[in-house]
Amino acid sequence: MPSERRKVLKEFERSAGVRFNHHELLNQAFSHRSYANEVPGVLENNERLEFLGDSVLGLVVSAYLYYVLTDRPEGELARIKSFVVSEDILSDVARRLNIHDCLLIGRGEENSGGRLKKGLLADCLEAVFGALYLDTGFEETQKFILKLLVPEINRVLEDRHKKDYKTLLQELVQKTYKTYPRYVLVDKTGPDHDKTFFMEVHVNNVSMGVGSGKNKKEAEQIAAGEAFAKLQAQLNPEKNEKLEKPFPDGNS
Repeated sequence: MPSERRKVLKEFERSAGVRFNHHELLNQAFSHRSYANEVPGVLENNERLEFLGDSVLGLVVSAYLYYVLTDRPEGELARIKSFVVSEDILSDVARRLNIHDCLLIGRGEENSGGRLKKGLLADCLEAVFGALYLDTGFEETQKFILKLLVPEINRVLEDRHKKDYKTLLQELVQKTYKTYPRYVLVDKTGPDHDKTFFMEVHVNNVSMGVGSGKNKKEAEQIAAGEAFAKLQAQLNPEKNEKLEKPFPDGNS
């Protein structure tokens, strides 16, 4: 491994407060498929490590919630976990760790802004978890994950987290109309490697919100945020309260 690359990995270890015995594993965690496909001699990318890290992450967070929140039912634990291990939270954590500076990506991915894509950053962080598990075992990986995510769990418990507007809208529509919101893809633009999706959400066959994003899930969240605000205003016209700014731009 070139000395300059080793310096990058050591700087990541220093800033993240983690230590690897085998830097080759950490380097693999940062190696995106696009990089491995373009650079001769690079045989492995980080996808298998991501698969492993996703499972380790799920176990660590689930066990923590189980032992700490002894009075919460299963459904509440699942809801909290879904927020904490979401793409938005993991990508935010990855940015704070400067993972984008460590990524190895191909030219096409680099040119399309891949270094800052939420999905790519979240996947890479999970790959780091997987690599750390293989390198040091479960206990050290658990400590690292909890150091990063317990503050995020506390934000959820204190209701200071980004809202999942799809869930909020579904609960409100079910309660009010005994039905479900319906999401429709209305358009998509851009080249295959950098598409923008436009989703529309219907409530009782009426369009209530439109959102755009780099994937359908992101666009649906924005559309749901708009619909949730509109529906709240319709159901409570007498209240002159400031509604929450829709996901993903507004933090509560």
